[in-house]
Amino acid sequence: MKHESITAPDPQSWSGRLWAEVEPIYAAILDHPFIKGLTDGSLDPEVFAHYVAQDVVYLRDYARALSVVSAKAPTQADTAMFARHSAEIYDVELQLHNSLLPDLDLDPAAIAATPPSPTTQAYTSYLLATAFGGSFVDGLAAVLPCYWIYARVGLELLDRGSTDPRYRRWIDSYSGEDFTKSCAEVLALTDRIGPTLTPADEAEARRHFVATSRYEWMFWDSAYRRESWPV
Repeated sequence: MKHESITAPDPQSWSGRLWAEVEPIYAAILDHPFIKGLTDGSLDPEVFAHYVAQDVVYLRDYARALSVVSAKAPTQADTAMFARHSAEIYDVELQLHNSLLPDLDLDPAAIAATPPSPTTQAYTSYLLATAFGGSFVDGLAAVLPCYWIYARVGLELLDRGSTDPRYRRWIDSYSGEDFTKSCAEVLALTDRIGPTLTPADEAEARRHFVATSRYEWMFWDSAYRRESWPV
């Protein structure tokens, strides 16, 4: 299977054990009306526009977190991989957003000035604090759900199909060869590192992985609600 490491990880591997912990979170993500709405035609374009604006904000700090993880990586090849992925956020993912902005009637200048929502700020603050203050493995575990959950959601929605070209473009990006290859690279590193960890280090990394998986659900939910600061 082409995407077996992503969609069907070995349950005995460290990545497989990590995924088993977040299966209920992933099921809740697939069941969320935002995700369902990308393929069944029920998602309000204004909700998607809110999501895109917040995702631009999120990805700026996610790229920074990847750069910190890169600097702490155990080998030169691992450092190069995360540095490349960080750069690709600007080269690939933000280009996707820029291509979507006109179709969503969004002004690039206004998007650039968009403040983070409460959930976006909480999520990116957690990522950066973990990447800067924790070990390499802590940072790896914290950034992994954004790779893995997006790749799995993209592949799942690709099978469902979408009649809206804007949503289909988003699905095609995260189910595409480039993104799924990046995800598979990080999963291979995860399974290489896992067996070397002490029980205490593994438990701490697992805690970060579960926390940011929850933030993934919260991010889509906050976009669906068009969350703003209450005061």
